[in-house]
Amino acid sequence: MTMEAAAEFESHRPRLFSLAYRMLGSASEAEDVVQDTYLRWSAADRSAVRTPAAWLTKVMTNLCVNRLTSARARRELYVGPWLPEPVLTRTADGPLGPLETAEQRETVSLALLTLMERLTPPERAVFVLREAFGHSHREAAEVIGVEEAHARQLYRRARERLDRPRRHFAVDDTRRREIVERFFAATLDGDLAGLERLLADEVTAWADGGGRVTAARRPVTGRAKVLRYVLGLSSRPEAAAAAFVPAEVNGEPALLALLDGALLAVVVPEIHEGRVSAVRTIVNPDKLAFAAAQLA
Repeated sequence: MTMEAAAEFESHRPRLFSLAYRMLGSASEAEDVVQDTYLRWSAADRSAVRTPAAWLTKVMTNLCVNRLTSARARRELYVGPWLPEPVLTRTADGPLGPLETAEQRETVSLALLTLMERLTPPERAVFVLREAFGHSHREAAEVIGVEEAHARQLYRRARERLDRPRRHFAVDDTRRREIVERFFAATLDGDLAGLERLLADEVTAWADGGGRVTAARRPVTGRAKVLRYVLGLSSRPEAAAAAFVPAEVNGEPALLALLDGALLAVVVPEIHEGRVSAVRTIVNPDKLAFAAAQLA
């Protein structure tokens, strides 16, 4: 492959990664798919490629669709709740691209990425292409190789399956960050009354340990149960030894738990109507590898 062809691919790499991550919910798999796309680009007859961006997007999206098909079977055997791999997004030129608007942040939020597990691979492909990258129905259809009418149907089905109001980032950013900071402070201080005021009635906590480390195997639902759950976690001996660092993860305020510099956990609360409506904790070391590398 010529240096020009390699440089052409590298100019598209950030966009390809951010697309693959939204498709797969896994940073490590997104890196693998981008590399597979590079190998196909290096072997392609590039003289026949009129628009490299469109060619690369099509190849990579279909590689993601194939991976999602096989991933469904693997995730059915996953130990405990499955959550997406967290990605630090503290810089403007982060790996997930610009996150300047509520819509851009929502497409990488752990809440939406988790919900997208409900979609079939083609539905997810069309949804991501439309919602995150602004492709028309015709363009999305060309990418996945279907008729435009079918792409429209896939998109409509995806929206119906997700069945979510656009309210995840409705709270002002400053207010949302303030609520998250108060939640973490109350949790670490063991402030029972403070937590009761912050938790929504139907709050749910998920923990992804993947069978690698100890974590709740089922979601914990309801204010009283989640209250006991988070206070129990904060009282563990390892919590006393850990350092807790605020961060931005997938466009949302989060907390990192570090022990001797090693990343042990990523905790991301979800805010709705001024209260914590969900808490997602990733402790599976395989899921933390990408974020840990970002910290290095």
